[in-house]
Amino acid sequence: MAKPIRITIYNHKGGVGKTTLAINIAAALSELGKSVLLVDTDPQCNLTSYLLSDDVVDNLLDHSDGPGGQTIWTAVKPVFDRVGDVQFVAPKHIGDLALLPGDIRLSEFEEFLAEAWTDSFRRRLGGLRASTAIRDLVSQISSQRQFDYVFYDAGPNIGPLNRVLVLDSDYFIVPVACDLFSVRALSTLGETLKRWLLDAQTIASLAPDATSCLPAAPRFLGYIPQRFKTYGQTMSQESSQYLRQVKKRVYENISAVLRSIDPGLAPEASVDPVIGQVKDFASLVQISQREGVPLWKCSSTYQDQKDAAHVAFRQIAQHISNAPSASATRRSPRR
Repeated sequence: MAKPIRITIYNHKGGVGKTTLAINIAAALSELGKSVLLVDTDPQCNLTSYLLSDDVVDNLLDHSDGPGGQTIWTAVKPVFDRVGDVQFVAPKHIGDLALLPGDIRLSEFEEFLAEAWTDSFRRRLGGLRASTAIRDLVSQISSQRQFDYVFYDAGPNIGPLNRVLVLDSDYFIVPVACDLFSVRALSTLGETLKRWLLDAQTIASLAPDATSCLPAAPRFLGYIPQRFKTYGQTMSQESSQYLRQVKKRVYENISAVLRSIDPGLAPEASVDPVIGQVKDFASLVQISQREGVPLWKCSSTYQDQKDAAHVAFRQIAQHISNAPSASATRRSPRR
């Protein structure tokens, strides 16, 4: 069975629409005939709340600690409690998509992962197993049903949870807003990723023989400018100015930094790795979130905006589908 491509939509800056991107990209990929598993790895549970009704989400969270739990916390709790390996949890099916529901208690597992990372440097098996728990869970789910893609919806931070998600990914995508704050945030992103990669290499070199470690070879697939203002069909002058700065930062602070470790991890300087652009669809976003559907399927009467959103995400999905498969990119977990 072919392995799905694992992708993290990641930026340690908040407010750049990671969850909205994940859902709409997944929906567009499904229209291309691709099967997608969405993994809600943000303790805020925005992805789960987007796709499931409030009463369903409340019921999931109320029972996630028990034997019949159905969230990601249910799965990793045995590892957290140090009583066993990750527990299989079947994903929810929402239309053409599959969802592994999130849980606010994942924040406890994140604190646990910080300790586990330190233990991994000490060659302690418990720390190594904790670091690969979510990876192992996704592998279990993928062995039960064939998926083409797995998307991790990461929270806006540089914490230990996002570290293991990015290091498990075949690719990562960086969403950005065309504003000063996004430009500044990009200046530190590459160095964070570099530190994670080098730490993972050290851990792998120290790990006992035959111990599974994170692959730690995430390729930078590209960035997605979004939520920018337009006048007619043209990006506003202010947004265009910030986009030029974003492009410069993307190469200097992400691509060049990653290529200093491994040239295969990011595009070279001559390539602008923009995956697509998503303008400000403010009213559509609010309606689609309320209705739990992609932008172009919401009940808004602005059909031209829905058509534009559909085109934008179809182009992004096509770009992603053209990327090399997991079998061509994923290295065997370091041992």
